[in-house]
Parts: sequence; C-alpha cells; structure tokens
Amino acid sequence: MLAELSAPRLVVPGIAEFARGGLPEPPSTDDGNHWVDGFCWLYCGQQWTRVLWIGPASVAGAQAAMYGCEPCIRELQERVWRSILLNDEPAGPAPAVAQGGRPAVSGRPGRHRRTGWSFSGR
Repeated sequence: MLAELSAPRLVVPGIAEFARGGLPEPPSTDDGNHWVDGFCWLYCGQQWTRVLWIGPASVAGAQAAMYGCEPCIRELQERVWRSILLNDEPAGPAPAVAQGGRPAVSGRPGRHRRTGWSFSGR
C-alpha cells in the first residue's frame, strides 16, 4: 500500500480531457505507440507510410490485421465519436438492391452469392 502512494502516476494522453467532458486525442506518430511502415487500409489508401494497428478486419469468417495512418485514424475517431454522441443508429435494415440500383428480385441470389463455386475448386 505504501509503495503505491510513492509510485509515479502514469498519465494517458487525452484521458484527463475526456474526464473533464472533452474528447480524447487520437494517436499520433510520436506518441509511443507501436507505429510501423506499411499500407493505410482506411480513407487515403497510401501505399507506404507510418501506420498503427487499429484492429482486425473480418470478412466471411477470415481476419486480417488492419492498419491506419495518423490522418485517417483522426477522421475515423471523429466519425466514431460523432456517432456515439448523436446515438446514430440506422432506422431499420437497408432494403435489398440488385446490381444497377433496382430492387432485388426475391428468389435470386445476391451478387456476392455465387452458386457452384468454392475455394477447393469443386
């Protein structure tokens, strides 16, 4: 207990501001996080820049590591906070739309549902 009182306090950037009602700062390339050189998977699509792992991306049950550059992470954080603060939720499910912008015809598979095709080549 006594050792805890004498230990230096760690300050996480943005947490104090968040506690006062502000928003935490997004990460930046000089913040001590593990930034690497690579591709930005977000808005800019830069081919080789400093990027930070932001989580896994999942498609059809497979996952890949997803990275973003500083400007795109800032934009993503702004969108996420805007959605959280406005309780931004869809009013209902999106209507099914076929290729070409027309309503999908029931009974036909969607454009991502090919029949008779698989990775195994069968």
